[in-house]
Amino acid sequence: MSLKTSFALITAVLLAIASLAMWTAFHLIAEKIIEQWGRRIAEIQVHYDSGRLLQPLEREIALARQMAESKIIKRWIVDPEVPTLKAQAMEEMESYRRNFLDQSYFLALLDSGDYYHNNSRNEFAGRQWRYRLDPKNPADAWFYRLVEENRPFHLNVNPDETLGVTKLWIDVLIRDGARILGIVGTGLELQNFLDDIVDIQQPGITTLFLDYHGAIQLYKDQHFIEFASFIKPEGQKNTIAVLLDKPADYLRLQATMEQLGKKPANDGVVKTDFVTVEGKRHLLGIAYLPSIGWYEVTLMDLDQLLPLSQFLPIAVLFLVILVASLLVFFVFLNYLLLSPLNSLEQAMVRARDGDLKPSLPPRGYGEIRRLIGHFVAMAESISEHTRELEDKIRDRTEDLDRLARIDALTGLLNRRGMTEALRKVGARAHRDRSRFGIIWIDLDHFKQINDSHGHAVGDQVLIATAQLLQDSIRTYDHVSRWGGDEFLALLAPCDFTTLQQIGERIRTGIDSGSEQTGPHVTVSIGFCLASAEHEIEVALKLADEALYRAKASGRNRICGAGETAA
Repeated sequence: MSLKTSFALITAVLLAIASLAMWTAFHLIAEKIIEQWGRRIAEIQVHYDSGRLLQPLEREIALARQMAESKIIKRWIVDPEVPTLKAQAMEEMESYRRNFLDQSYFLALLDSGDYYHNNSRNEFAGRQWRYRLDPKNPADAWFYRLVEENRPFHLNVNPDETLGVTKLWIDVLIRDGARILGIVGTGLELQNFLDDIVDIQQPGITTLFLDYHGAIQLYKDQHFIEFASFIKPEGQKNTIAVLLDKPADYLRLQATMEQLGKKPANDGVVKTDFVTVEGKRHLLGIAYLPSIGWYEVTLMDLDQLLPLSQFLPIAVLFLVILVASLLVFFVFLNYLLLSPLNSLEQAMVRARDGDLKPSLPPRGYGEIRRLIGHFVAMAESISEHTRELEDKIRDRTEDLDRLARIDALTGLLNRRGMTEALRKVGARAHRDRSRFGIIWIDLDHFKQINDSHGHAVGDQVLIATAQLLQDSIRTYDHVSRWGGDEFLALLAPCDFTTLQQIGERIRTGIDSGSEQTGPHVTVSIGFCLASAEHEIEVALKLADEALYRAKASGRNRICGAGETAA
């Protein structure tokens, strides 16, 4: 055998060994980069999907809770035989129905078992009573189980056989002190909700939501959803285990769920793990959503999202260059392949560590240069996608925060927003030993305006009143729509004279100004000058009592409590 042949054989063996070693190292690095990228994208996707779910749900939950606190509805439940109370309650429930996303509501009473419902078509107007719940009927077990559990609210995916609908129900307990009067809430049509929120039609990504015990609540395939899971015993529910191939994967997932759900500090924390689904390795991301008591799970097929085959041209080109360029091996190999690959590997490592803006010199030739360009473009695309997802999450979070504190009709603070302002002002008054004033405003005979002119005019009256209130107070004071036709103004700092003057300014301003914007409106006003020794609840009670004195004295007047009024 000639030296040339021997050298060729040795070179071929060395090339084979070098090629094998290079492929193994490249395969490991590429898989590691894909895994790290996948974990980061999984975290972003989980937060994004969670935000898409919570945005409509938290609004509906807040509105259902307001409905459960309605004094009009509670008065009727306590005394159901009074026709006027029933009419007022039905009108109140219909007003809430028009504000729910699904434009439907239900009300189930504990004492009588009566079930009331109306839908978006207003199909049951005037006959909202639909049927009577029976504790012996398995289809009604959900109601008595929720009352027994005594939870403030509950999310329940369940078909209503009597009404012929399948929805994601939001159930809120109605209480009169410690006594439970019934359950009120709304529902979101399940298939539409799945199409809009869960089934995002993104290849390689699957989203589902689980209850606290792992039962499937929302999934693109309804056959896997465990309807009314809270009334079924453990061991008889469709949990996420039905989607996982290996029992060990489910055991690890159970431990992760228990860890996330145990501590409030884990809110927003995303855990990732690899599981096997339908024979393929998937990256699973999971987060606990304490506001609804569910888990969000995202399954990602990394082979579909970023297949390893995209990196194969590097190895092929490496072999071609080695075989064709023996004489200039060290020079051209280093220039055309090794150096660019080293830069690309460093960029991959930086991308794996979170740097999605790699800076690579334009070295290499042909496919290597294009590969570097593809990688840079891919990294920039991932970075842009990450920024877009973060912007969407931030925007939706800001929208939810605003919706939670601002009254949608008047643009004023709502009860929650004013409650926060009261707490801050109360704390400052206690700290600085200062005083603050509360003005409680109630529109006189507002129901007659609604009855005579319609709710649209009533809404315009509320909007006009809100504008007059804002014009009457100081720029650094607060005003809110406390509920229905009641408004609350918070003045800090304040003395009794200023408080009385502003209260009178509000009364006269609305008395004279309302005639220009619609029906003549007057208000009754009660105010209280509170000091550091007053608790917020006490100050509100004093202002409320003063308001009732103003009403009892003939309305369209102002009564006060506090320094001089005492």
